[in-house]
Amino acid sequence: MSSPRFCPYEGDVDARSPNRNLAPLTAEIDSEDQLWVGGCRLADLADHYGTPLYVLDEATLRAGCQAYCHALTHHYPGESLVLYASKAHSSLAMAALMASEGVGLDAVSAGELLTAVAGGMNPRNVVLHGNNKSWVELELALEHGVTVVLDNWWELDRLERLCGQREQRVRLLIRFTPGIECHTHEYIRTGHLDSKFGFDPEELDAVLRRLAMAPWAEVTGLHAHIGSQIFELQPHEDLAAVMVKALGKARALGHDPGDLNVGGGLGVRYVASDDPPAVAAWVRTVSTAVVAACRQHRQPLPRLLCEPGRSLVATAGLTLYQVGSRKEIPGVRTYVAVDGGMSDNPRPITYQSRHTACLPRRCRAAATETVTVAGKHCESGDVLLHNISLPPVVDGDLLAVFATGAYNASMASNYNRIPRPAAVLVHGGQANLVQRRETGQDLLRWDILPEHLRQSDPAPIR
Repeated sequence: MSSPRFCPYEGDVDARSPNRNLAPLTAEIDSEDQLWVGGCRLADLADHYGTPLYVLDEATLRAGCQAYCHALTHHYPGESLVLYASKAHSSLAMAALMASEGVGLDAVSAGELLTAVAGGMNPRNVVLHGNNKSWVELELALEHGVTVVLDNWWELDRLERLCGQREQRVRLLIRFTPGIECHTHEYIRTGHLDSKFGFDPEELDAVLRRLAMAPWAEVTGLHAHIGSQIFELQPHEDLAAVMVKALGKARALGHDPGDLNVGGGLGVRYVASDDPPAVAAWVRTVSTAVVAACRQHRQPLPRLLCEPGRSLVATAGLTLYQVGSRKEIPGVRTYVAVDGGMSDNPRPITYQSRHTACLPRRCRAAATETVTVAGKHCESGDVLLHNISLPPVVDGDLLAVFATGAYNASMASNYNRIPRPAAVLVHGGQANLVQRRETGQDLLRWDILPEHLRQSDPAPIR
């Protein structure tokens, strides 16, 4: 490749805060107008692995981890730990990469917990979330010695029974709703009082008093989270003040909580008009607010924990599709369809989310038409990109949709019995398969046909 660094549809690239970019940090265009990521030509990846295909850029993933870790070291005078919110993209490769960067992990299910441990994550650096944890999930947490984020009274009763039977102590972070709202989609606001997550703040005293009498419980800290895809900084300042005050309450009631977990929520750039704060600005805001609140309430500095997910992995990923059919409705709209859609990216139909895209075989071609990119599923709402400007799109074109590293693979489904895509991790010109493509036989693997429905001679189709 002889051309300089280039990201489609954006000017300056923020190498220190990947969440502020549209494309992976290693995106380049060669002299033949083709897009490369991680030293790999996207057209070659599509030819070799097929489409749809998730592509993850290792350099961008590591840059995101380092941005958080370096910012905490620089701006926060106490101890700190970054925990990757693995719901954004859970896999063995992702867990191993995060562990190699000194990042811990938060899991919200037995599957995410087992993936983290199997990927080499130190269980001491893992926390288990969830508002309805099963017996199996709680038993796994005790077995592996991970920290449990205590979410409600029902869960407290369950843990008490389990730990009493095992004569085992468990580390707890108590989650409560801080009563802070921010401007984001209503489905991903979790800090306001009307939320399924966490104890009501008015219950905190009672929870702390009961746990002070529980020999099985070690309250190591508090947790709160205000939402996701947030561009504002002020709510995070407010959160720090609320949480430090609650830490003082916990100490007054006989606990010794050393951890303060402020969650995550920092937004990313999906389209050119998005302008999220830089990672360093977010960390500086939170750190300054925690330090100020500790001074005000005369509390020692806690170990500061945060749980970024989307802002670590979204921009590192893109999805490759092949274009198929085209439908023109004069005076209304032109649809072009791709070989994937809502089964591999449910965010547009679920959250009305937007993305940026390009034709990776013709990156610099003039965008002379406006089209709506539809998926192949049997849903009118299966639309990935509304009214996007692209060069003339024809059957067989390759389409790259940016910033799909978060929540696409983890929320993928088999709707319409469509197999889930493969995923590759690219770095230094090498592509490593990290998730195999499902096949039709994989979809049938778990089906069981009752004996009375088996027919040696199928009935004729009428």
